[in-house]
Amino acid sequence: MTLPLMPKATAVWLTEKTRLTFTQIAEFCGLHELEVQGIADGDVASGMLGYDPIDNNQLTKEEITRCENDSNAQLKLISSTTIDNLPPRKKDIKYTPISLRQEKPYAILWLIKRYPTELSSSQIAKLTGSTKNTVDTIRAGTYREAVLESKSPMDIGLCTYEELEKSLNRSRKQITTPTE
Repeated sequence: MTLPLMPKATAVWLTEKTRLTFTQIAEFCGLHELEVQGIADGDVASGMLGYDPIDNNQLTKEEITRCENDSNAQLKLISSTTIDNLPPRKKDIKYTPISLRQEKPYAILWLIKRYPTELSSSQIAKLTGSTKNTVDTIRAGTYREAVLESKSPMDIGLCTYEELEKSLNRSRKQITTPTE
């Protein structure tokens, strides 16, 4: 179910300005009925300004009037073309805890030893959350730590087996596909 923008502030506005039941407001805003009752009593979200769903093209006055007259009716959100047409969000860069950051060179070395030709430097960097420059220095043997032991990045927790398989399949497809 699609929720309105700023659901609590919308619930504040609906409790103050309409005769809708707590159940109707709770279902529309994705809140619990007791939370809406707390908003009406002033216990929850006290001091929060209401967010007008009519001015922001999320509801119409007719829809509110229809639901005020029928306590069993549910509010229907107006589909927003602006929100629906937004491009999908890029995948966030995954956070690596400080304790695992020291393990990255070991995981890079493991991947280089196991898949020297299949995985490119950029693919290894993406899997381990490192930089391409670091991968290249480890591959060339000029990394600042002279003695590196190889550890599996899946066992360390830097990537999953599925991510490694996807990268391997992608690189194998590129190798088998002739470029003209």
